Amino acid sequence: MIFFKKNKTILKDLIPEGFIDIHSHLLPGIDDGAKTIEDTIFLTNSLKNFGFEKFITTPHTFSGFWDNTKEAILKKENDTLETLSSQNTTVDLKAASEYLLDDHFASLFKKGEILTLKDNLVLVEMSYLNAPIHLYDLLFDLQVAGYKPVLAHPERYLFYHKNFDEYKKLKNAGCYLQLNLLSTVGYYGNEVTDTAKRLLESGLYDFVGSDVHHSRHIKAFESKVLIKDNKGLEALIKNNSFFK
Repeated sequence: MIFFKKNKTILKDLIPEGFIDIHSHLLPGIDDGAKTIEDTIFLTNSLKNFGFEKFITTPHTFSGFWDNTKEAILKKENDTLETLSSQNTTVDLKAASEYLLDDHFASLFKKGEILTLKDNLVLVEMSYLNAPIHLYDLLFDLQVAGYKPVLAHPERYLFYHKNFDEYKKLKNAGCYLQLNLLSTVGYYGNEVTDTAKRLLESGLYDFVGSDVHHSRHIKAFESKVLIKDNKGLEALIKNNSFFK
């Protein structure tokens, strides 16, 4: 008896027309993403060819590394859109930020000096080395200030891989969880992909994002999805329509 191996799905083929991306680094020269306006054009055009329609781009705000302020990000957004327009390039792009969960971030949200994805939803991240000691205090204070955290790429925090219940604790603390699409193709390693699969199967994710920085990330969208059952992933991707 001959068994035929089912072909795996290519990631770009899962992107629906009109997709809204809520996590990327497309503004030029502001963090570790696009370096030049030419990079911005290449990245956005490439993603549009996959079905992306709108970009909520999220440069890092990380004190001591990328000291971006609300005003500086909005100026860069405006300058970028003006330059794109002058080059007859149309991109549906809005700027927010990806904030490191630390004391500097706390000082910003207490003053209302942050940029949200939509309404009161704010994209946050942790260090890849360890969670903040006062993580749950930060999350509580953020919500008291009127905001709702969307935690970027939880599957990439290796310190949680052996303690899966922490993800459930984060959800119970009011976090939305955002999957990096490239985690499904093994871009960050098999352990990250395995954790993404488990989070997806557990129904803990809320949204997805590309987290695109450069051309290597674009190339990775041509890779095969390593998660066998794509139905849950397709449904999750559709959740991003919330940001219309």
